[in-house]
Amino acid sequence: MKKHFLPNQLYLLLLLVVFVTSCKPQNKPENADGSVTEQIASSTTPTGTIFGANTSAEIDENIRSIFQDNNGIYWFGTNAAGVYRYDPKQAAGKNLTQFTEKDGLANNQVQSIQEDNAGNIWFGTGRFGVSRFDSKTFTTFTTKESLELNNDWKKEPDNLWFYAGGGAYRYNPKRAVGHSLTYLPFPKPDFDAKYTSAPPENLSRYAVYCTLKDTKGNLWFGTQANGVCRYNGKTFTWFREKGLAGPAVLALFEDKNGNIWFGNNGSGLFRYDGKSLTNITEEKGLSNKEFSVSNKPGPGTLARIYSINEDNTGNLWIGTVDAGVWRYDGNQLTNYTAKDGLTSNAVNTIYKDKKGELWFGTDAAGMCKFNGLSFTKFVVR
Repeated sequence: MKKHFLPNQLYLLLLLVVFVTSCKPQNKPENADGSVTEQIASSTTPTGTIFGANTSAEIDENIRSIFQDNNGIYWFGTNAAGVYRYDPKQAAGKNLTQFTEKDGLANNQVQSIQEDNAGNIWFGTGRFGVSRFDSKTFTTFTTKESLELNNDWKKEPDNLWFYAGGGAYRYNPKRAVGHSLTYLPFPKPDFDAKYTSAPPENLSRYAVYCTLKDTKGNLWFGTQANGVCRYNGKTFTWFREKGLAGPAVLALFEDKNGNIWFGNNGSGLFRYDGKSLTNITEEKGLSNKEFSVSNKPGPGTLARIYSINEDNTGNLWIGTVDAGVWRYDGNQLTNYTAKDGLTSNAVNTIYKDKKGELWFGTDAAGMCKFNGLSFTKFVVR
């Protein structure tokens, strides 16, 4: 295990361009076991908006999600300020637009961003809302009028998947708009004799916090307290051992070799190679035993993971909520924190754009990028 420090000269230069902050607590409340409790309510009814009405000069500092669409435009989801559309091709002062609930967004906390085959941008929001933006107006699909509930689990290549209180939402573009979003609660698993399905807006132990479609077409779901579920189109397989169940699973990622990685908010980093499950955090001695007992932060640990991604050379990057970001080359782990130029030790999301550049969205300290040597804070110009 290696601790990384930047050269003194480079670090002094970074002080001029990087705004360094100390770690601040997450805005969403967490339990002692690492699960996340959110207040759930019905989604806001959309009103629609005309694009370009909300030009902004800067981006909120609490970043939850990052996405670059097929036109090269960036979307930055925040914890409580909606979503920002950033077009780097536009002139300063006209390149940043903010959208909130007032414009028809289901909720101002934007947890995930996707694009469908037609170029529409989709947002998974707080309170388990789902909204679509067609470049002119927002449509929210998680309303009683448009949401269908059933247990007809299936998957097709062009489906989109979103978080829900006791399972997942599936969007099927082949169906009529009024019935294109379906809520699918998980079927009763063998390990839970007391299982009861939860409505989509109610938080449960089976609530989905992250999704992944792997290169083989399998769907993976990280849950509130029951580990990870894999759905292959026919059967459900649950991964709960080695501490994976209990704390919330907030990150799923497939690397270039086909390994599936799980990020757990309490038990750390897991790797599934298709045959066996390994707890990397335990293996490397980087657990935080105090967190499960007293919620105590763990600087220098790899226990509370919120995001995972991979750079172009195959290194894994793991974002934590209290210990900065870790780079893992398959053998050695290197820790970067605010002392190394990272804008915050609370990393909510890591995104790789179309150029292969890594973006780090943080809690209360905006975004920064890493160029292989140093971190630089992203500022709209």
